[in-house]
Amino acid sequence: MRKRLTATMLATTMLAMPAGARAQVMSAEEAAALRGELASLRAKVDAIEARLGSAPLAPAGASASPSDPAPQEANKSAAETVWNGAPEIKTAHGWSFKPRGRMQLDVASVEAPAGTGIRGGPATEFRRVYLGVDGKIPGGFSYRVEADFANEAVELTDVYLTYGTGALSVTAGQIKPFWSLDEMTSDLFTSAMERAAFSQAFGFERRVGLSAQYKGAALLLQGGVFGANARELFDDDNRSVSVDARAVWMPKTKDVQWHLGASFHSRDLGDPAATLRYRARPFAHTTDVRLIDTGDIEAKGERGMGLEAAVIAGPFHAAGEAYWQTVRRRAAADPTWFGGYAEVGAVLTPGDRRGYKEGAFDRLKPLRPITEGGIGAVEMNARYDYLDLNDKGVAGGRQQAMLLSLVWAPIDFVRLTANFGKLWINDSPIAAATGERDYSAETFGLRTQIDF
Repeated sequence: MRKRLTATMLATTMLAMPAGARAQVMSAEEAAALRGELASLRAKVDAIEARLGSAPLAPAGASASPSDPAPQEANKSAAETVWNGAPEIKTAHGWSFKPRGRMQLDVASVEAPAGTGIRGGPATEFRRVYLGVDGKIPGGFSYRVEADFANEAVELTDVYLTYGTGALSVTAGQIKPFWSLDEMTSDLFTSAMERAAFSQAFGFERRVGLSAQYKGAALLLQGGVFGANARELFDDDNRSVSVDARAVWMPKTKDVQWHLGASFHSRDLGDPAATLRYRARPFAHTTDVRLIDTGDIEAKGERGMGLEAAVIAGPFHAAGEAYWQTVRRRAAADPTWFGGYAEVGAVLTPGDRRGYKEGAFDRLKPLRPITEGGIGAVEMNARYDYLDLNDKGVAGGRQQAMLLSLVWAPIDFVRLTANFGKLWINDSPIAAATGERDYSAETFGLRTQIDF
C-alpha cells in the first residue's frame, strides 16, 4: 500500500513538471530540492496510512456521518422483545413496555325458591374484559394502567406508579387496599369463580391512595391511606378516608409453603348523611338478587379485622380466613358482622402444584401443557363459606355454602373453571312465595378464561 502511494505521488510530481524540464539533466541543487519534496510527501503518506490502519473499513459507497451514534451507544439503545404471555419490549437502559389483558366469559345459573326474584336457568355474561399496559422506567419506577370494558361504561382498575429499588417500595394510584388473602389473590387464580361471601359483602374494591410495601424473604408488610374508587372521585360529597394495613409471614421449608397473615381496616366516611350497605350474591354474578342484605344503614365509618392462613405442600393446599366488620353508627349500637371460609384442594396431575407469590396464590402452571403432549394441570377444590349479617337490630340474614370446583389449565394462560354450590339461607330479607325466610338454593357456573 505504502509503495503504491509513494510511486503514485512521485509519478504525479514528475508529470506535473514541464516536458522540457523533464528532458533536461537536473543540477545538483535541483536534485537535492526534489529529494526534500519527496521526503516530505513520504512523511505525509506515513501519517495517512497510520490513520487508515486504526479505523474499520467501511463498505464501498458508505459514508460516515458525524451524527451517527458510537457503536457502544447504539448497543445500549437497542431494544429486545421477549414473549411473556404477550410481547414485552426491554432496553438495556431499564425501559420496558408490555400490553396486558384478560377475558372471562361466564355461564351460570341459580335455582332458588319462587318469590325470591331469581330467575332459574343459565345466563351468560362477560365477567371481566381487562385491557392495559405496564412497564418499567429507569431509576426504579414501574407503572400500570388498566381498565375493564366488560360493562356498558369503562371502569378503571389498576392505575398506579411505583418507586422502589429494593425491599421497600412506594405506590401512588388506584390499587387494592390490603384486606385478605382471597381478595389479594388475582381473580385469574382464585379456586372458584367468585371470592368469599365476606369479600363481596364488605365492599372490598380498588381505591385511590398512597401506600408502601416491604417485601423480605419471609415477611411482607403493606400499608396505606386511601380515598374512594376512581369512579367516585367526581362526587363532591365523597370525603372518605381509610387506613389499611396487612402483615404476612410466608416462610418456605423444603417443599412446604406457609402463610400466616392479619389485616386491619379503618374508614371514616366524612359525610354526616352517609350510609353503608352490606350484601352478597349467591356465588353467581349473572344475577343482581342478593338473598342476604342489610339494606342502607346510617354510618360514620367502619372498621375491619381479618386473620388468614394457608399452606401448600406438594399437590395439596389448605386455606382459611376469618373477618370481622364493624359499622360505626352515629345514633345506634355498632353491629359487628362475621364472615369466613375453610378450603382444601389438590392438583391431580403429577408434579403440578398451586402457585404462590408475594403473599397470595398465583398461577397454576402445568408441567406438561397440551402443547407438549400433556393434558395440562387439573385442580379440585372444596370450600365451606359462612357469612352472618345479623347483629344489633340489623337483620341482613345468614348464608352458609358448600362449594366444589374443578379447574383445568391446558396451558399457562388459558383456564376453565366449573363450580357447584349448595347454599343455606336463614333470616333472609327476601321471603319465598310461601313466606319462608329460611330456605336453600343451588348455583352452578362455568368460566372460560384467557389472559396475557
